[in-house]
Amino acid sequence: MLTCLRISNFALIDFLELEFNKGFAVITGETGSGKSILLNALDLILGARADFSVIGPDSTKSFVEAEFTLNDTFQSFFLSADLDFSSSTVIRREINTLGKSRAFINDTPVSLTLLRSFTAQLINIHSQYNTLELKEKAFQLDVLDCLAGLENEKIQFTERFDRWKSKKQLLESTRKDFEERVKWIDYNQFQLSELNELDLTNSDYQLIEDELNTLQNIESLKVNSYQISQVLIDENGVYSRVQSLKSTLEKSNVRNATLEEFINRLNALLPELKDIGEEAENFAEELRMDPDKISENIIRLDAFNRILTKHHKNSQDELIQFQNELSSEVYNADQLRENLEILEADFQQEQDELIILAGVLHHKRLSAISPISSNIQNILGELKMPDTLLLFQLSQSKVLSSSGNTEVNLLFSANKGIAPVGIEKAASGGELSRVMLALQKLISEKRQLPTILFDEIDTGVSGEVAHKMAALLGSMSANSQLIAITHLPQVAAKANHHAKVSKENKEDRISSKVIWLNSEQKIIEIARLMSGETITDAAIENAKNLILN
Repeated sequence: MLTCLRISNFALIDFLELEFNKGFAVITGETGSGKSILLNALDLILGARADFSVIGPDSTKSFVEAEFTLNDTFQSFFLSADLDFSSSTVIRREINTLGKSRAFINDTPVSLTLLRSFTAQLINIHSQYNTLELKEKAFQLDVLDCLAGLENEKIQFTERFDRWKSKKQLLESTRKDFEERVKWIDYNQFQLSELNELDLTNSDYQLIEDELNTLQNIESLKVNSYQISQVLIDENGVYSRVQSLKSTLEKSNVRNATLEEFINRLNALLPELKDIGEEAENFAEELRMDPDKISENIIRLDAFNRILTKHHKNSQDELIQFQNELSSEVYNADQLRENLEILEADFQQEQDELIILAGVLHHKRLSAISPISSNIQNILGELKMPDTLLLFQLSQSKVLSSSGNTEVNLLFSANKGIAPVGIEKAASGGELSRVMLALQKLISEKRQLPTILFDEIDTGVSGEVAHKMAALLGSMSANSQLIAITHLPQVAAKANHHAKVSKENKEDRISSKVIWLNSEQKIIEIARLMSGETITDAAIENAKNLILN
């Protein structure tokens, strides 16, 4: 529970240290006295975003500090957050004029996310504006799930829904990527087929071109080859004449080193001349006209050159590189198609399971409606609304959301014989306050929150209803520390502890202060709530009677 609240240089509060006890406490004060400042300070403790305009004029920073007494059930939270556990835990928020905000749990800096997670288990603040949430479908469903004990199941469903949503986003992204690629895949496949037909890795188109050139010029090649053979190795050819010359030189009686060198070189030349002549003759004899081969090579070269020009390439190596790139593109597209099929199957399975879970959650909600409605009716009866009907009307949607596929409509009728309609259309402000109080009572019992703070939950009620509301708040304080900001004397009279917020002039400026009232002061404050600033003896007597009764 909350044991102490310290505020420094925050709006109209210079410094405040307010201790709290068990039971039912009320806070009263004139309009504008600073009650909302206490709420704003506690909102910071709960992890609200800092409003740096609240920093007072006497310092460059403000702080709010709340001390709570914890039981051992919180040890697991401290362990998971790597914090030191203490049964007396202090939460602190600091904000400064430089626009910086810091949060601490037992002097250890923490994130606002962690702070919110922690304080949500400690205190619940319900302001008069929260009553309007009753008109919101999401809030109505949250209330139903809380009272039905389905909060953990909804959290688990939300986790599955988030996973389903992530898979859906991945599937849509992959499908879009595939659709972009598929625009080109047929064309790329066609281009790849053209390149594959060229058999680039097993063919040498330079050799094919050389072969075609040979076949197309076969007669000239034959003539030239025979001419080489004739000149070199015919009977009176170069070979015979060089051989004769060599023999003549060898028979000469003149010996000279240079001449010997000439003879040696001629001797070395003779085999080459003979070899060239014979090869030329053989080459000429082997040459055969092959029209089919010429046609085949022309077709292959035409195809090769056409593809070369089409893709603006300069060589077979460049075409092979381009072919590899296309193969990779086509392969990746095929892989993407396979991946897309896997994702679609996985997504469909996840969706099917999610629909089943949503159905289970929906039926559990349906089963819980009757006892919840009965409990609400009983509490509303205590609040002078015996003929009120408050019904949760549920239906199933075809659309999944993070809370399932349940659509809720909270129906309300304040009078017997009047058909219930949506609560947003029927309930008055006072009726909404009582309905919200009834729900909050059940919620507080379900969640077992250590501390609950109501900000003018009694708005719009008076007379006997105010007495009933005060009694209900008092009964709620038996299980939780209950703090209520109120303007009703009936509520204030039932409190175990009473604090008053007031303004005072201090060094030419207004500041707010909060004090706990003693018995006499409490009587005077309740009398003020009853009669205004002019407190009569009758008002004082009435105040005493309210406290006693």
